[in-house]
Amino acid sequence: MNFDVIVLGSGPGGYIASIRSAQLGMKTAVIEKDSLGGVCLNWGCIPTKSILNSAKILQEIKKNKKLFGINQIKVDFSQILSKSRNIVDKMRKRVSFLMKKNGIHVIHGEAKLKKGKKIEIFRDKQKIEECYASHIIIATGGKPKIEKKFKQNQKKIIGYKEALSLSKLPKKMIIIGSGSIGLEFSYFYHSMGTEVILIELFPKLFPSGDEEISDQIKFIFDKIGIKSYVSSFIKKINYTDQGIIVDIENSKKNITIEAEIVLSAIGTIPNINIGLEEIGIQTKDGFIVVDERYRTNIEGYYAIGDVIKGPSLAHVASNEAISCIENIKELNPQKIDYGNIPKCVYCSPEIASVGYTEKQAKEKGYKIKVGKFPFHSIGKSICDENIEGFVKVIFDEKYDEWLGCHMIGNNVSELISEVVVARKLEATNYEIMGSIHPHPSLSESILESIFHAYGKSIHF
Repeated sequence: MNFDVIVLGSGPGGYIASIRSAQLGMKTAVIEKDSLGGVCLNWGCIPTKSILNSAKILQEIKKNKKLFGINQIKVDFSQILSKSRNIVDKMRKRVSFLMKKNGIHVIHGEAKLKKGKKIEIFRDKQKIEECYASHIIIATGGKPKIEKKFKQNQKKIIGYKEALSLSKLPKKMIIIGSGSIGLEFSYFYHSMGTEVILIELFPKLFPSGDEEISDQIKFIFDKIGIKSYVSSFIKKINYTDQGIIVDIENSKKNITIEAEIVLSAIGTIPNINIGLEEIGIQTKDGFIVVDERYRTNIEGYYAIGDVIKGPSLAHVASNEAISCIENIKELNPQKIDYGNIPKCVYCSPEIASVGYTEKQAKEKGYKIKVGKFPFHSIGKSICDENIEGFVKVIFDEKYDEWLGCHMIGNNVSELISEVVVARKLEATNYEIMGSIHPHPSLSESILESIFHAYGKSIHF
């Protein structure tokens, strides 16, 4: 079978690439070894946000049970996971509909690259067919990174996929890594009633974030009862019939913790076992090397998403997909500004950020103005009874460039886009402070934080 474009993988990079390709009149196929939608839809963004939403509803009920005369609350863990799978099914059907609507040929199987723009497709290790294309886009995504010492017992040391499909709620869980996956699952399982211990190698939780955000999430997690150990790593693991015993080396002391299960949340690695060597496609540090148009070193082969170096985020992969396809059609698309990518964590409170942290801005040599505004001073937050957190803005003192913004609080993932657009349009403090925001609203916190940075604060 011959195509203009074949996309390997149907995640947020792959299925978007295939749709845009078909829209532009190219005969397109997608090869997917698992379910349409990739990790993001089936085991990542979508089901995780579903269970986190359930956890947030539970916390709201607990907080307001006297107000509504609720005396007893019983959590049905299996129903919460079942609800997330139902949402996944709905979203998967939506992607399948889009494939049919756009005339995209979907092939289920495992792809192997062969010379001559040929792709062999296997199912149950048996070759079922082969395809050819003028353009081949590698969008096979990533897989959980599990250290070798953790691979001895995959029932007691799990990744995010298993964490979304446990048969019963564990009484005690150790989570390794405090990036977005670690923070989100810590909050979820703690909300369900599991005792959670969070282990982080770096000196602060959420080490990629602004230091004040890291300090705030540590303070909040401590307050609600999520134990955490920073500057710590696992030295030794012993398995028992009941669970697992972990020896942790800490900067201050050594700790031994017994738990039922360990969740490894130390990130992902590219899923590129697809025959790159036979084609001669260049890799570096485990990632496929591409140019600014997502072309590999071999003509006609492209790569996007988690298989290339860059932010491992669904919305990045989707934008790379569109840019890659439009470059193939010589449409001269806008280049992605990788310095203006929003990043969100959906635990409670949420975390959202874009641009430089305060430390990064100083290291770049900027003289900066920093402003902060706490949510406890915002009327909307007080009405919502979600007053924890703040918005922090960072501006260049010389040219008023908006260098970065970091938020922690209720629904901040819905606020960060205003900052992304403002930075894209190169707005200065003058334009933002002259833009009236609705009252009461959470978005007032952005305005107020800029007022604070420039010595014009009214409410703080």
